[in-house]
Amino acid sequence: MAGFPEELRYTSDHEWVRAGNANVVRVGITDYAAEQLGDIVFVSLPEVGESVEAGDACGELESTKSVSDVFAPLPGVVSAVNEQLEGAPETVGSDPYGDGWLFELELSADAEPDDLLDADAYASEIGA
Repeated sequence: MAGFPEELRYTSDHEWVRAGNANVVRVGITDYAAEQLGDIVFVSLPEVGESVEAGDACGELESTKSVSDVFAPLPGVVSAVNEQLEGAPETVGSDPYGDGWLFELELSADAEPDDLLDADAYASEIGA
């Protein structure tokens, strides 16, 4: 398996977080998670404006194998969702770090993105 992008932070729930403008981050799943899920056929995302705490289930990815919860990696308010996924859920699996992103969060003041795993720690966690 290829390495994981160094500029991202990761969770043990197989999600990545990319820092954006000010206190907004973009969230998606790792290619490891995409491989485990297989062909994604339906994506359920949180509502824009929804407040979430770290670890909250806030969406679902349905594949031909199973249904997996999507968890909020950090506390905040959902500021955007990837509406392209409604018509093209397979994008999550084919481009997990690009067009397959899931949602964006405006972080709470107490959010600590640096507390998440770096690429090496995530790779160790999954045994890559």
